[in-house]
Amino acid sequence: MAVNEDKQNFSHPIYQYLEKLPGVDVGLTLADQVLTWSQLNSLHLFPMATSCCGIEFMAAACSRFDVDQIGSIARGTPRQSDVMIIAGTITVKMAPRVKKLWDQMPEPKWAIAMGSCAISGDFYRDIYSVVPGVDTFMPVDVYVPGCPPNPEALLMGLRRLQEKIRKKRSGEWVEPELRPAPPGLRMPSLPRLGDPSRDPGLDQAQLDAVLNLDPGGMLRRSEGT
Repeated sequence: MAVNEDKQNFSHPIYQYLEKLPGVDVGLTLADQVLTWSQLNSLHLFPMATSCCGIEFMAAACSRFDVDQIGSIARGTPRQSDVMIIAGTITVKMAPRVKKLWDQMPEPKWAIAMGSCAISGDFYRDIYSVVPGVDTFMPVDVYVPGCPPNPEALLMGLRRLQEKIRKKRSGEWVEPELRPAPPGLRMPSLPRLGDPSRDPGLDQAQLDAVLNLDPGGMLRRSEGT
């Protein structure tokens, strides 16, 4: 049975029909449109899950929610991923390792802070051993608030990231996301990356901590110590 497409109300994401002839359809597209379409629909996720938000990430990958439906798939190595999802609390000791994994990811890459602990430290933000938000040592493209956010919220965050990628590839201005401000919680004492009030010495100190890690994850001692 032939399908009549004369009254179609959709457009193809890659190409537009140039001409329809008996037995053949001619389409026209651009290489950039193909690259944008493939990049949007093949996001490889690197889960940096440390606590309860990681369970919600697992639920999003199961059949009920199926994050694969938008072309995303979890990978076990940062070198094959382009989206890091930080889901859970990050401690001061873990932060240089997370930053090192982020630096190992190839460009272009993006980061999603999933849950209030990754966004601001939440309940643990004033503990000396907890980082008050991952954006204090690495850039974050999308914030997914919640304690923990459910799989639908994570899927919506990935949709927002796809829209940001589409706009960036088309040359449009992409407005940076603002960190959600949960009611009743203070802003962290450590300014986020890119904040004008941030001490540049923090950037160098965090960089030195990463560079001084040996392959075994231990800090190398400098000469004379």
